[in-house]
Amino acid sequence: MNITEKLFVAKKKKGLSFADLEKIIDRDEVWIASLFYRQASASPDEANKLVSALDLSPDITEELMDYPTKGLGPLVPTDPLIYRFYEIMQVYGMPLKAIIHEKFGDGIMSAIDFTMNVDKEEDPKGDRVKITMSGKFLPYKKW
Repeated sequence: MNITEKLFVAKKKKGLSFADLEKIIDRDEVWIASLFYRQASASPDEANKLVSALDLSPDITEELMDYPTKGLGPLVPTDPLIYRFYEIMQVYGMPLKAIIHEKFGDGIMSAIDFTMNVDKEEDPKGDRVKITMSGKFLPYKKW
């Protein structure tokens, strides 16, 4: 079983949500989920708190502190929910780029200095997913 599977099995066994872990580790639930999927690396303190909360073997702390290789890979995602984000970027990526450039200039939104929150909005026509992303603007430099 790989580390991601071990983390999810232990989380389920303990009956904890990512929001529960947020209170224990003092990090946002989205960041914790990214740690589970090895898209982030933990500090020794964060790794120890997570391993303790999930009653996992201490040797997992070293793996949690390793620098991960990030990204989904070169293929189009096949999971329906993840594919919808891919689809959103196909449809709205260039319009978002144009608006960001119009408001900020030539540059990018940082994924390093970045936060993201996921909220549930109740709606009589069906609950809605609200995702808020906030990244530092980094202008391209000229030389």
